[in-house]
Amino acid sequence: MGSIPTASTTNAHLIELGAATKRYREGDRERVVLDGVDLVIDRTEFVAVVGRSGSGKSTLLNLIGAVDLPSSGDVRVAGQSIVRRSEHERALYRRRSVGFVFQFFNLIPTLTVEENLLLPLELNGVARALARRRAQALLDAVGLGDRGQSVPERLSGGEQQRVAIARALAHRPAIVLADEPTGNLDAAAAREVLGLLRRLGAEDGATIVMATHSSEAADAADRVVALRDGRLVAASPAA
Repeated sequence: MGSIPTASTTNAHLIELGAATKRYREGDRERVVLDGVDLVIDRTEFVAVVGRSGSGKSTLLNLIGAVDLPSSGDVRVAGQSIVRRSEHERALYRRRSVGFVFQFFNLIPTLTVEENLLLPLELNGVARALARRRAQALLDAVGLGDRGQSVPERLSGGEQQRVAIARALAHRPAIVLADEPTGNLDAAAAREVLGLLRRLGAEDGATIVMATHSSEAADAADRVVALRDGRLVAASPAA
């Protein structure tokens, strides 16, 4: 499962969670973080997952990204179960087919902006010259074409998140997982970042799943699903 098949399947569904449950032991207690979630996300959809802190949003993203596995139930991507794959296969899936955007940017501070973008490309074996062209094109697209040799700390929060989006999309992943991508930004920067995420994701045909507590951020999505205490409690129809 190193990469997501596209031409080999005609099913519009890219991501399918079936009774996905995640439990953790906390001392002598068991905490249920996700409780029997059934969810289908189609190719190229932009879905916002909303809910209060602790509702299970980040855990849901972690299951889709194979960062974690469900305690029970299944997670399927392009018809293939992540749960039944080896850790090596899941690592290849994360590297090749998933891009991550985080609230606190998670850029590598000792690398330049350009080097942060080159990293996922080089991990996927893209030739250096081609990788540099892709990185520069993305920096141009997010309005930072002249900042490639800067280090992240020289950039504002909004600029760092623009770089983080460019990095997430650098290797053209099938899935982009964004965990509270506007949570550390002011309103103007948040609107800018969401616009870039939507536009650049659409250009690459990516499916975007965004966890957020912000109703304004959720408005940028095609569809909104809501979690409460680990359960899916509401969903808007697909656009």
